[in-house]
Amino acid sequence: MDPLTAAAPDRLAIPRPAWRAMLHEVQARLPDEACGVLLGRGGQVLEALAVTNALHSPQRYRMDEREQLALFLRLEAEALDLLAIYHSHPDGPPTPSATDTAEAYYPETVYLVWSPLENNWGCRGFVMQDGQFQEILLVLID
Repeated sequence: MDPLTAAAPDRLAIPRPAWRAMLHEVQARLPDEACGVLLGRGGQVLEALAVTNALHSPQRYRMDEREQLALFLRLEAEALDLLAIYHSHPDGPPTPSATDTAEAYYPETVYLVWSPLENNWGCRGFVMQDGQFQEILLVLID
């Protein structure tokens, strides 16, 4: 199936270990934005993989080019899918920014945005539909 014409998912199930790995990365990279990906197969998340934010910025992220190339080579070699791209907004908002929307180069992928909520962090998921992000349900699984 062509990923550009595939129906966008309405939910993403994330195993707790992958959730914890993302949360750890988001907290460890402060004050900068963290970024990374969720890898899987058949729509099932198998791993959260942190990627260096080459911009080292609290307002923007760009995945390190070498790490991104290694990631795509691994996807091909292991027949894995890029299920989600995550990044943090250390100062909010809990939604994709205008820059996030303009730079959403993988429309078949779920975009996760981590942001602070009171004394903790929250994460929301979005998919691109008709040029705009629509929120989807995130489900934690054991």
